[in-house]
Amino acid sequence: WENAVSEGFVNSDPWSGLRRHTAARIALGRAGGSLPTAELLRFSLDHAEARDAVYDELHADELAASLAGLNLPILSVETLATDRATYLRRPDLGRRLSAPSRARLKEALPNPNTGYDLAIIIADGLSARAAHRFAAPLLGDLVPALSGAVHSIAPLIIARQARVALQDDIATTLCARSSVILLGE
Repeated sequence: WENAVSEGFVNSDPWSGLRRHTAARIALGRAGGSLPTAELLRFSLDHAEARDAVYDELHADELAASLAGLNLPILSVETLATDRATYLRRPDLGRRLSAPSRARLKEALPNPNTGYDLAIIIADGLSARAAHRFAAPLLGDLVPALSGAVHSIAPLIIARQARVALQDDIATTLCARSSVILLGE
């Protein structure tokens, strides 16, 4: 067998060179008809962590505290998805504000006939962990950069059980000319 390897009878995996360019699971090797045990265990761990991330809750108070240095008011809102299980089974409910949240946003309007230039929404999406980890650093750079370019920024919105399309509902409620959603994924 050693002679076969040294004489080039065993082909190297053509994907091996690409591993350094991607985090994708390529060129993992084979153990008979299966993956090597180490790769299978790595996949199982990653899968468990991903499932945990999907079920983690967004802690609006913690997130708001990390955003306090931006000197913008912060409002928390909820969607019609009342819990995580509903959010995962009924995507349509994660696209619309609850009635109390809509009322809270309407109260934030400086004038019912005037809205804001920009609404920024931070939402849990499928990973509250991502929202907790990346929202404050990103907004710490973004908000000061926008301050000269945008006349009025709405209160920052922290949304639980939110889908991308919630951005439209929030922007409409706040009469915002544009909106940005930072969605944990």
